Amino acid sequence: MILIKNGRVVDPVTGTDEVLDVLVGENMIARVEKSIPESEMAEDTKVIDAAGLCVTPGLVDAHVHFRDPGFTYKEDIESGAKAAAKGGVTTVICMANTKPVVDNVETLSYIQEKGEKTGIHVLQTATVTKGMEGKELVDMELLAQNGAAGFTDDGLPIMDAKLLYEAMLKAKELDLPISLHEEDPAFIKQPGVNMGKVSNQLDYGGASRTAEDVMVARDCALAIETGASVCIQHISSKNSVAFVRAAKQLGSDVHAEATPHHFTLTEEAVIKYGTNARMNPPVRTEEDRLAIIEGIKDGTIDMIVTDHAPHSEEEKKRPLDKAPSGITGLETSLALGIKELVQPGHISLIKLIELMSKKPAEFYRLIPESIRPGEPADIIIFGENELWTFDEHASKAGNSPFTGWELPGRMHYCICGGKIVYEG
Repeated sequence: MILIKNGRVVDPVTGTDEVLDVLVGENMIARVEKSIPESEMAEDTKVIDAAGLCVTPGLVDAHVHFRDPGFTYKEDIESGAKAAAKGGVTTVICMANTKPVVDNVETLSYIQEKGEKTGIHVLQTATVTKGMEGKELVDMELLAQNGAAGFTDDGLPIMDAKLLYEAMLKAKELDLPISLHEEDPAFIKQPGVNMGKVSNQLDYGGASRTAEDVMVARDCALAIETGASVCIQHISSKNSVAFVRAAKQLGSDVHAEATPHHFTLTEEAVIKYGTNARMNPPVRTEEDRLAIIEGIKDGTIDMIVTDHAPHSEEEKKRPLDKAPSGITGLETSLALGIKELVQPGHISLIKLIELMSKKPAEFYRLIPESIRPGEPADIIIFGENELWTFDEHASKAGNSPFTGWELPGRMHYCICGGKIVYEG
């Protein structure tokens, strides 16, 4: 058993924000009380003094790439799970652009079985289209029956509107979400960098925000028509935030996710961090960054995810036009949320945990974790304002612009299923 003493319990499910003791049993939370005497505990009970620390439900990262199968030199399920635990993430939703892609039960089962051997909960999406080619739908019903958490061709847009319309109807029938990567290649000269002053300075074509805007506008309209539960992934454009806001006002089941890099960085980061600030969609202008924060504040954006995208050091050392897009994010997401959203007063800590745990769980049809008796013991303990430096990573990859940053939110413990999976 684990007895957590004197921690500030912050739970968006129950609305709790107060100092309490929490007793963790074999797999579940046994007691949550003002004071649980140590004298009542068995001799082998581990006591954690959490005075001055926050005790919250484990985070749910609804957008990660674990690169397994096919690209395990970048990351694999085991190393990805370790990085997640270090960042306080107890549940991950993996994207389907592996090799082979997850458009079949065999690959889906392989990932699920490997995920069960990690210390955290690893869920897997399936693709929307066969081979991610955008031409023919997968057998969505069969994949759903075998445990697919949802459907996404993340990494590529689905250009065929009629095909996506049919996919939305099927997803609605199956009561599963469909998540969309929104970048029309017609408006991308070169990917990974915003089309603007920095791309001009670097003589690099760049990706216009229009590439995202036209897809988001179309897909919000399709979501309104079909009633499907749709997520606009890694939103980056001020106009796209406005389209999602309008779609919500029109009664759609449209959601949006934002990444810490999109609410922390702007296009100038490419000059400072090079390929470690190249991602799809790119970080854009200060105006876009502030619009994303405003969307988080007013509920337009209802999930914070990482789009954890590990690459090898060799790949990221290539020139800007030849390096792959993407950065790692699992180990810094909570810290950046505190730094950029909570400390400036944009949102409260309980709201941040809602965006990083409760809301993504609900979108993927999971029961949100909560700090109350009888609930699964998925708990993290961290110092909200305690500073630490991100200089060592549990991920196989180190492609992050945040390496060397001093950040708040030092992680002390990550507990999943009643077991300590990270202690720092």
